[in-house]
Amino acid sequence: MSFFEYPDSVTKKPVQLHYQATGEGLPLLLIAPGGMKSAIPMWKHSPYNPYEAWADLGFRIIAMDQRNAGESTGPVHASHGWHTFAEDQLALLDHLGADKFVVAGMCIGGSYCMQLVLREPARVAGAILFQTIGLDNNRDAFYQMYDGWAASLAPGRVEVRPEDWAGLRENMYGNDKYLFTCDGKDLAECKTPIQVLLGNDLYHPESASRRVAADVVGAELIERWKAGDDIETGLAATRDFLKRIRVRTAK
Repeated sequence: MSFFEYPDSVTKKPVQLHYQATGEGLPLLLIAPGGMKSAIPMWKHSPYNPYEAWADLGFRIIAMDQRNAGESTGPVHASHGWHTFAEDQLALLDHLGADKFVVAGMCIGGSYCMQLVLREPARVAGAILFQTIGLDNNRDAFYQMYDGWAASLAPGRVEVRPEDWAGLRENMYGNDKYLFTCDGKDLAECKTPIQVLLGNDLYHPESASRRVAADVVGAELIERWKAGDDIETGLAATRDFLKRIRVRTAK
């Protein structure tokens, strides 16, 4: 296990991030599915594990547990939100010396990916979104998911005030942007190469994937990738995308 520790920007208390890194080349950050429980082992719920499936492509692959998921820990504060997790992700990348990087995320990872793309456009060479979460008449489902996560942690986190849990909940899932981190207005000027693998359920509505693909000029949409022979087809598409990004970045 590898851990990186740094101070939370609000509370100044330590954040300890668990990560794995392997390979050499352009850094590729993996952000796992699982909602607020986004952690490395959650990749087992994907049709394939990109940490293994992309290992031969010439990237330095970095997988991480998000704050308060898996083996990672950190403060919870009422002012925390999506930006807090971006700070964690960027702090880890800085620690590992990753200036320019690619990011790939599934589920909640899709929203995290696009937040990084918009926040650090000069650093993000490309992004892959596997069935991103999205807002489409399903806000209560996200609140319930958050409440289950918070309830599982609260007994061991007596220092976290009720208003802190509530504030983070609202900051994460109370806004009206269709990716929670951004929407079409934010994505209009995005020039980062994006590949989107279509979602099709409550947490990963098809509308969110299609809107990203429509809002980002030149974005690629992969509609079939999750089952049967489509798994190999989808994997081939992501591998081809990453190869093109690597070549483009090397120029």
